[in-house]
Amino acid sequence: MIIETSATPDANVLNFFPPLPILKSGKAEFADAKSIRKSPLAEQLFDLGGIASVFITSDMISVTKSETASWDQLKPQILAEIMDYLSTGAAAVVEPQAPCPDEENIIAQITGLINARIRPAVRQDGGDIVFRKFEDGIVYVELQGSCVGCPYAMVTLKEGVEKILKNYIPAVKEVRNITPQETE
Repeated sequence: MIIETSATPDANVLNFFPPLPILKSGKAEFADAKSIRKSPLAEQLFDLGGIASVFITSDMISVTKSETASWDQLKPQILAEIMDYLSTGAAAVVEPQAPCPDEENIIAQITGLINARIRPAVRQDGGDIVFRKFEDGIVYVELQGSCVGCPYAMVTLKEGVEKILKNYIPAVKEVRNITPQETE
């Protein structure tokens, strides 16, 4: 995937032009902790450090860095985050859901968030997390690798995974770990 970039008159702003649409319509700007919760993509970019704001349109992501940050370090990281995010197919901006969205849409959102935000963090610790099913507001996942038997696995599941999914997807009420035997 080739993402074109373009400098702007402001040395702290760089525009990124992915080959796929980012938003269906409109625009969204993220410049603080509260606003980035509406965009998993913006949140990933802010997690890199040195990012002051992110502006997203249908065909462009404009990133403003802090004065002390370096484009030499940030640009490749931003390109990687955008490529990784676009490969998930998840929405760049998560809008509040209608009271009863269809189950396929919910499952797509769940798997998108797990693959884009949760799985990379779990893999850094030598584990993995796999979506298994969604029923009655409960997301069933399987923790694998070093997560199996880890004393902190349930804390990660409830304080990390469940909070993220519930924050972005109102239909999610709980997250539970199931063993491979329970999936058969």
